[in-house]
Amino acid sequence: MSTTRRPIIERIPLSDPPKIELTEVEQNICRLLNDCTASLAERGIATTCRIAGGWVRDKLLGSQSNDIDVALSNLMGEEFAGHLHEFAQSKGIQLGTIAKIEKNPEQSKHLETATMKVLGLDIDFVNLRSEEYAVGSRIPTGVRFGTPLEDALRRDITINALFYNVQTGLVEDFTEKGLDDLRQGTIRTPMPPKETFQDDPLRVLRCVRFASRFGFNVVQDLKDAAKDKTVQDALIAKVSRERVGDEVGKMIKGRDPLGAAELIHELALYRAIFGVMPAEVANSLPESFWDQTFSDALHAASILYILTNRHISFEARPHPLLTSIVESDTGAKARLYLAALLVPYIDKTYQDQKKKIQPIVASAIRDSLKLGSQNHYLDGVPTLFASLPIVKKHLSDHQEVPLSRVKLGLLLRNKLVHNSATGSHWATSLLFALVTDLLAHFDAKTDSLTDDAQGVINRYNTFLDSVTDFGLQNDVDSKPLLNGREIGQAFGVSKPGPWVGKVLEDVIEWQLAHPHGTKDGCQEWLRSRTIDAYIAGEPETTNPSKRLRTK
Repeated sequence: MSTTRRPIIERIPLSDPPKIELTEVEQNICRLLNDCTASLAERGIATTCRIAGGWVRDKLLGSQSNDIDVALSNLMGEEFAGHLHEFAQSKGIQLGTIAKIEKNPEQSKHLETATMKVLGLDIDFVNLRSEEYAVGSRIPTGVRFGTPLEDALRRDITINALFYNVQTGLVEDFTEKGLDDLRQGTIRTPMPPKETFQDDPLRVLRCVRFASRFGFNVVQDLKDAAKDKTVQDALIAKVSRERVGDEVGKMIKGRDPLGAAELIHELALYRAIFGVMPAEVANSLPESFWDQTFSDALHAASILYILTNRHISFEARPHPLLTSIVESDTGAKARLYLAALLVPYIDKTYQDQKKKIQPIVASAIRDSLKLGSQNHYLDGVPTLFASLPIVKKHLSDHQEVPLSRVKLGLLLRNKLVHNSATGSHWATSLLFALVTDLLAHFDAKTDSLTDDAQGVINRYNTFLDSVTDFGLQNDVDSKPLLNGREIGQAFGVSKPGPWVGKVLEDVIEWQLAHPHGTKDGCQEWLRSRTIDAYIAGEPETTNPSKRLRTK
């Protein structure tokens, strides 16, 4: 019926020799760096400035980048930044204040780095280095000045190991693989991959991220190393969960989250990424759970991709309301892909230390990925999961007997379905429910939805047609007609209490039943009900006549 085959990412052919086109600001920066190094040479201080890593890669691929890292031979970054600041001042050029970024091995900062604003751009300065690692740690035990080759070899992948020599204006490829890999669209490590990954297992995830970002192919020996148990054990033991979550966050917000999901599945990385949780959580899952291939996670991501990409043509397109939020909100798209990747945890729970039943999906986000409520991951994704039975029941009921405007409206306003406080939107809740309903209609062999998926999609579309027929998509965020004070006036009460919350729920229901109703009409309806309908269930410890001060 439809396939997840994605369009090929166009690559810009590299000239031979490769040439980087500098912007005017970049030209001025390089000129200033050159003039400073020439001035230092006259004082017997020899150094060479090279722009390293991502800036070189992106410029060669035809993208602009402001991420300029200057790698220095023979000088520490702070020392050179001081010389540059002094030299610029002598030429009447004002640079920003020098800030030193201290070593922070937990955040992969193994050397002190100086940063300074130069001609409007933030630039980092650090020395070329060589690193040695101990078993059981991704923190280098020895860091020293290195040659450009040693510095290139310690990097994660060859396309990130290129340099732009500021003095010569040439691109330098000391691994002798980076330029070819950039031309051919290949992800490989400068050193043997198992050695590279054991030194720093986070590089496994960086390889996944860059492969999905650029649509590049991963070489087989890198795949074999990533699947190696010792490497995956090291990824669990040596890398902070914050760094894992940071990489996953970049993947799901990136150019091709489905490509990342495919590699995570192929490299059997699921447990090392999403399954590192406290003992009381992990012990609630049988060991057989981890023997699964987690194909549902990949299939859910594939289905989400099919439904939300217009270039994929198939007969039963989802209703435009389902995909409109994803198209306009990258945060909603990222949450949906994270939810898809966590589909294996649907209906999985554990008992916390207070003997309360909790969803495992929340622990996966909080503990395994260390993602909080920023971007509404920790609060939004578990809410998507909690909305599933509510949405599906209403869909089932609607199929039997079309729901009324009131019942449809109450569903869309349900706080598990639609709540700005958790980043939840009713359209994404329905879209996620549709994704899970389509899992049974996904053909892994053809990487496509089967023909009978059309009936499922049509059922959702019919439901959405009813929403639009009633005009509910425009009313879901409207406030109740009456506030607490106005409810009190209707009942002749000057000091409303907690029972007002119950009244507000009924006010919203009345609004849905009377789309053209007025405040006066709603107050009159409330007076006909009397306040006893709301205080009857209040605690007996306080006499209602004493609690309510009437006029």
